[in-house]
Amino acid sequence: MLPNPTCAPLTFVSAISCPPGFFPVRRSGERRENKTVGDKQVIRGTEKTAAAVIVNYNAGTALLSCVKSVVNEGLEAVVVDNASRDNSLDSLAAISSGLRVIRLDDNLGYGSAVNIGAAVLETDYILVMNPDVELAPASFSALKKVLDENDDIALVGPKLTYPDGGFYPSARSFPSYTTAFAHAFLGIFWKNNKWSKRYRLEEEGSGRDSSAPREVDWVSGACFLVRKTAFEAVSGFDTGYFMYVEDLDLSWQLKKAGWRIFFEPRAVVVHDQGLSARKHPYKMTAAHHFSTWRFVCKTNDGTSAILLPFIGIALFVRMIIAIIKEFYTEVKSKTSGR
Repeated sequence: MLPNPTCAPLTFVSAISCPPGFFPVRRSGERRENKTVGDKQVIRGTEKTAAAVIVNYNAGTALLSCVKSVVNEGLEAVVVDNASRDNSLDSLAAISSGLRVIRLDDNLGYGSAVNIGAAVLETDYILVMNPDVELAPASFSALKKVLDENDDIALVGPKLTYPDGGFYPSARSFPSYTTAFAHAFLGIFWKNNKWSKRYRLEEEGSGRDSSAPREVDWVSGACFLVRKTAFEAVSGFDTGYFMYVEDLDLSWQLKKAGWRIFFEPRAVVVHDQGLSARKHPYKMTAAHHFSTWRFVCKTNDGTSAILLPFIGIALFVRMIIAIIKEFYTEVKSKTSGR
């Protein structure tokens, strides 16, 4: 089960009840049909309920836009704030209903905050969101339809686009050692090398035009809809990740448990990627590599554990290269802006 939110250092700063009919409510008298998928029992025959969990950290005005896009879809929004220091929470005063805010005393990281938000919900589905995303109209309905009609799918992700309309490759594969190594080092300087494209499912015929709904290995944690029962069955996000890779880990655990992961491009979400991360580029670069190392250690055992020292050295070298590149890019940007 997920952690009890009463054990976390939080304070409810807003707990506004939704008006009757604001979002679907499970009725105790409705008939239910139980169906077993593998060793999982799925309850059918009732309208499934959903609510959103949005994790905020100094997202500024983007948070309000995100929450509005959720409320406009008829969903309750639970905002979990990771000890933000800006006035992003103040902007939520414009939301008159369908909103709860949980303020944490410390920045616990993305996954931990999602777990706390999920624990206060009693819905069938959880829409997990970054604060820098906005749902396009009817996108939630498209995601919900996938879970409603496929009992063996635990998690479905939408098509992500940049604010300028560019496509963000949110559906990914579990890479082989060769693909992972090539993507890690070549991808820093040559984004569209064949290994990176393979990892991002951008190879010809893979549906890069985003026209094909399909099963995938994992999807970006920026926005996805997940069954609460499946989420709880794998204990939610691994709280050992502060930022990054927790989405990959979650999909890995769900697939190990027998669930499927799906990509639904008819659901479109605009993502202003890295809104908070851009303010702390070096810290986030280090966090990304440490999280990758945690995942590698979790998923490599037996004979493959022999590779861990070499992978660790490679990750450290890549982190240094990435930090140097970030520094160079920052200096170049400041110089050209003079």
